[in-house]
Amino acid sequence: MTQKSFKRLDSRDKIFHIILFLIMLWVLFITLFPFLNVLAISFNDSADTARGGVGIFPRVFTLENYTQLARFPAMWTGLYISLARTIIGTALGLFCTSMLAYVISRQDFMFRKAITTMFILTMYVSGGLIPHFMVIRMFGLNNTFWVYIIPTLISAWNLIIIRSFIDSLPYSLQESAFIDGANDLTIFFKIILPLCLPVLMTVALFIAVFQWNSWFDTYLFAPFNESITTLQFELMKILEGAATGGQLGDAGNIQMAHNVSPLSLRMAATVVTMLPMLLAYPFVQRFFVSGMTLGAVKE
Repeated sequence: MTQKSFKRLDSRDKIFHIILFLIMLWVLFITLFPFLNVLAISFNDSADTARGGVGIFPRVFTLENYTQLARFPAMWTGLYISLARTIIGTALGLFCTSMLAYVISRQDFMFRKAITTMFILTMYVSGGLIPHFMVIRMFGLNNTFWVYIIPTLISAWNLIIIRSFIDSLPYSLQESAFIDGANDLTIFFKIILPLCLPVLMTVALFIAVFQWNSWFDTYLFAPFNESITTLQFELMKILEGAATGGQLGDAGNIQMAHNVSPLSLRMAATVVTMLPMLLAYPFVQRFFVSGMTLGAVKE
């Protein structure tokens, strides 16, 4: 609302807008405060943090917490593996999900309803953790990098999202391409994928966030293999080590040898793990509202 339009309102409307503005300002504050508090503690001196009362700004600014965190060798391995699984898992997962979504969206495919129903059932019925572990071990994926990629290639939820978007596209685009002699692969790569760019970027963000934040699969299938550890798993170890007195692995050794506050180390690790997603989100957000069917054939 502009200043001129605000002046034209009567007194009751002005009071309403002022109260609404104050409420939204309060909601914004309580939403940002936890993040700003974590950021402030991560940049605050450990001895000063132990006194408590750190708000949204560090009282004694220092980079010592991040310096000591960088001495944790597994953090660098975890960072590399987390980046690799996020990039590879997002690319392969998006490709496989979008291709399957195109197949079951085809009106001339006789098994489209059966396959769709099968995937929807997986959202409500699960075999359980033990059968899942046994299947992973039977295929020899435990203690390998591909245990992060293959079991999560296709998500039923993402499949439904992409298929619904493809169904909303004019089917005459595919029919006209068939008349011109295009095959299914040409239609998929030259027509469907370019038009599905907004939903593909949205689903890519979903997959990337899942891959980046996942740690339980590392805990189940590679808990002692530091060559394929993940950043989130190392963060979990630091949080658990701090909760149990800081004696868990290298995290506890860092806290004891360098007199680093467990709380400061936890906050610094938290900032490191969530920073990449915060940086990537603004570049993906613009695809959420962009329309790629503008100018296409309408029915």
